[in-house]
Amino acid sequence: MLRVGSVVLGASDVRRAAAFWAEALGYEPREEAEDGWVVLKPAEGTGVQVSIGRSGTPAQEHPRVHLDLYAGDAADQAAEVERLVALGARRVDWDRYPEDADFVVLADPEGNRFCVIDTGRG
Repeated sequence: MLRVGSVVLGASDVRRAAAFWAEALGYEPREEAEDGWVVLKPAEGTGVQVSIGRSGTPAQEHPRVHLDLYAGDAADQAAEVERLVALGARRVDWDRYPEDADFVVLADPEGNRFCVIDTGRG
């Protein structure tokens, strides 16, 4: 049986992206970063790794694949969004929000889109 081992993100500045995602997720490098490549793993426990590789391709405005990060409720979601923005993420003026959206779209310092989800709505 297959399982997801790592989600791979492209970045023009791998070290900057790795620093953001490590702080955002509580991850650490699995081993010493190589030029243009690093694998991050949870600092505590287990979970899906995040790998970051050098890419010359710009981030997509409406990516086909993205990360959904779960927050416990609306208050957690708001606090996490502010924390991530303070780390270097930016809010995205998302043109596809439904009414009463349970998600907020952000972009990492490289422009990769991701969502912070309020999972408290059921």
